[in-house]
Amino acid sequence: MINEILQDAESRMAKAVTSVETAFKKIRTGRAHPSILDPVKVNYYGSETPLNQIANITVEDARTLGISPWESNLVPEIEKAIMKSDLGLNPSTTGGLIRIPMPALTEETRKNYIKQARAEAENGRIAIRNIRRDANGSLKDLVKEKEISEDEERRGQDQVQKMTDKYVASIEERLTLKEKDLMEI
Repeated sequence: MINEILQDAESRMAKAVTSVETAFKKIRTGRAHPSILDPVKVNYYGSETPLNQIANITVEDARTLGISPWESNLVPEIEKAIMKSDLGLNPSTTGGLIRIPMPALTEETRKNYIKQARAEAENGRIAIRNIRRDANGSLKDLVKEKEISEDEERRGQDQVQKMTDKYVASIEERLTLKEKDLMEI
């Protein structure tokens, strides 16, 4: 019983950390990285398809991404999709190759991105604390139903708290790295 609650809590906390990592990837750092284009979906024969499934995305230099679509008729669709995404990127086309220069970040945009990263990290911490609350509630329910003793409940709550501390520290670590990355010029 207790192990099932702990396993469920751990898997949900791991998902919360993954969610924060995904959110961090969407925050630009001024350097070219293909994962920036992960949220971009292109209209491909009537269905929304992720860009990385219909084109090859490469890093040409520190500030430029190159996209070479597998079908040349997709170039205008890809450009449209990138412009529609709220990434603030302006693609330029040369024949069948699309280049995306990464704009340099100003001090103000860096600070805004750091605020955004901190907000995402806080959302992750809140999610983890909610999972802890759910797990502790499940343990309390087991005590009420007389399926476990109060000592076992306390041990379970201690394990849930250790797990919570571990995953919150993991989010803090990722936030520190992201802030350092954003402040790099």
